[in-house]
Amino acid sequence: MKTKQNTLISVAGCHEVQIHYKRPIFDIQQKIKSSKDSHRILRSFIDTNRIDHKEFFWIVLLTNANQVLGISEIGLGCATGVTVNIKEICQLALLTNATAILVAHNHPSGTLEPSLADKKLTEKLKHTLDFIDITLLDHIIITSEHYASFVDNNWM
Repeated sequence: MKTKQNTLISVAGCHEVQIHYKRPIFDIQQKIKSSKDSHRILRSFIDTNRIDHKEFFWIVLLTNANQVLGISEIGLGCATGVTVNIKEICQLALLTNATAILVAHNHPSGTLEPSLADKKLTEKLKHTLDFIDITLLDHIIITSEHYASFVDNNWM
């Protein structure tokens, strides 16, 4: 015999949602103070043997003190572009309780100039993150030889 409570649960199809995240405990967390720090930390994470073949997109998740919580590769594209899911970026930032992020991608062509699509994505991402009180600190373009910062070049 079904009880009223069992009927409500089966009809509503309710499922409990839980978010689990445990901040990593490091003796010394890496801190980002400049685009140079961002570039150094990203270079230590990414596989530089692959960046001349395809475009990749990464997110660096940060505390309020700009300490690195984690880095994630969220996009793998082709030689001329990569698709980025802003929803996934927001999910990662919320899951890790990040108060700021920076994003980066590579240009296999070797050019450090952002494309129109790069600029539009950065603006859309910044606008979206503003709604959930997360700061977009920078967008870094990486090549085999060097890097370019949206902030340093006044592109954002």
